[in-house]
This record gives sequence, C-alpha cells and structure tokens, in this order.
Amino acid sequence: MSTSPAADFHPKRDANRLVRILEPHRNGPLQHWSRADEVATVIPGGPVPAELHGLAFAPWQAVPHTAAGWQQLADARRLPDEPPCPGEEGLKPAAGAAVQEPDGRFWLVSPTNRFAGYVNTFPKGRQDEGLDLQATAIKEVWEESGLLVELTGFLMDVRRTETLTRYYLARRVGGSPADMGWESQAVHLVPRRRLHEFLLHEKDRPLLKRLRESD
Repeated sequence: MSTSPAADFHPKRDANRLVRILEPHRNGPLQHWSRADEVATVIPGGPVPAELHGLAFAPWQAVPHTAAGWQQLADARRLPDEPPCPGEEGLKPAAGAAVQEPDGRFWLVSPTNRFAGYVNTFPKGRQDEGLDLQATAIKEVWEESGLLVELTGFLMDVRRTETLTRYYLARRVGGSPADMGWESQAVHLVPRRRLHEFLLHEKDRPLLKRLRESD
C-alpha cells in the first residue's frame, strides 16, 4: 500500500505563497511503476524510479519563462492537421492533454485540495495571452504534472462550466512527475481499464467515453 506521507505544505509555492495540502496523498509502491496493470502514484518531491520505458525521470532544466518561449517550443513540435476550434460565446479557450505511456497507462493529476471539485483529472488550463492552444497544452501539462510532452494527435473539445477545452493526445519526452507544480498534490499513472475509477467528475465523462471508444 502506501509508503510515506506527504508534507502539509507543497514544496512548490504559488508565487511567494505557501500552499497547504489539507488531505495529503501518499506515495504508492515503487514496484508499481514497472507494472502495466498497476496504478503508480507520486506526491510532490516523492520517490520515483530512475527511468520508465527507457526514458529517464529528471526535472526539466530548460523550462521556458516567457510566453514566447513556450510558443517557440510548441512550434518546434507542431502537430499538423488540427481541426479548427469551434469557439463558443462566453467560454474561455483552454487546453490540456491525455498523456499515454508505451504500456497503455495514462497520466492523471490530483488538483491540490480538490480544486473545482476534481479528485483526479487530466492536466489542463486556460489559454494565456501569446500562446496558442498547443502551447497552452504543453505548458499546462508541465505545470501540473512535471512532465515535458510532445503532442501526438487531437482528442476532442469539451465544453466546461467556464471554458471550451481542447484536449490532445501526447507522449512523455522528459521531466519527472515528482516535480509537479503547486496546483497538483499527486500524479498518477493509471491503466486505461481503471480510468473510470479516477475520472469521477462529470466534465471528464466525455473524455472517458472517447478513450473507451478508441481502446
């Protein structure tokens, strides 16, 4: 089962503000990382194996610090043939990604203190000025999961309470889940067949349905 408790405060700060975790997660067993049928869980700064599927876990050192930097990163890994975003009056544009490992498992995050009512979800966030949706997705995945990803395909658009969120499929190319930002209090690697146990929010049901259909 679990091995060690998370600290009461997230090691990453929201600007200069300490972020307290009211109900901390615990690290899962290290052996679960190598088992495709198990859920692997890490808390902020927690232990992870040195690598997974031949790709090292290590904090990303070349993180962009400007919108232009994030956009340049996305442009260098541009996903072709993306359908136009429909847009909808009153909804803000946002983007995220379903990041999949070669063994079929997906990366999910647990928003700190169940922000917006989410126990677990795919990393996502609102589009910032100067970023397109692809750059937004890459930036949000890194901020919430600690992972550097490459987008591999369009998944779907989901209408949420305040946003129209574009989701992409993606693969991990760097980073470490232990390096998650303050918005997440745990990161999980979850088998496709168990996604329904983790994606409990009604706004994630369309994603769960789409991923089931593509299984």
